[in-house]
Amino acid sequence: MDSEQLVILKVDVQAQLNLIKTVYERLNERANSLKGDDPILLESIAYQIHNLYSAIEDLLKLIANYFENNISNSSQWHSLLLQRMTIIVPHVRPVVLSAETYTLLNALRGFRHFFRHAYGATIEYEQLKSNLDKALTVFPKLEADLSQFLGQLEQSNEES
Repeated sequence: MDSEQLVILKVDVQAQLNLIKTVYERLNERANSLKGDDPILLESIAYQIHNLYSAIEDLLKLIANYFENNISNSSQWHSLLLQRMTIIVPHVRPVVLSAETYTLLNALRGFRHFFRHAYGATIEYEQLKSNLDKALTVFPKLEADLSQFLGQLEQSNEES
């Protein structure tokens, strides 16, 4: 990757990270008021968890498009994208996600799938709370992973 492409990638990543941070802050605000007996708040938090995961997935697609450029249209592309971000692509890019971040995101991917298809379902407090805890934990880990990823790209770019 040449230095111009790296600058553009960093700008794109930061722009998406700013969107993710906005959703994270919204989620954090709602989490402070969480009560098991308020179905509207439970649905609002579930929606924000959905938004957080979706925004993170968009970030990962953005990164994949810079490097691999072949996001599959298979029914499993969501899980394959996450898995791909945990591996080094030799001579292409370093690891994007740590194993811990991957585990959190994979659980949130499952929750997002449930939320998208749970048209008549009631959001259960315990299920929501568990996923809320994961969502609030994942953002700082994602930031650290991205910092390390971009740092490694810069280092390899300087060595080239």
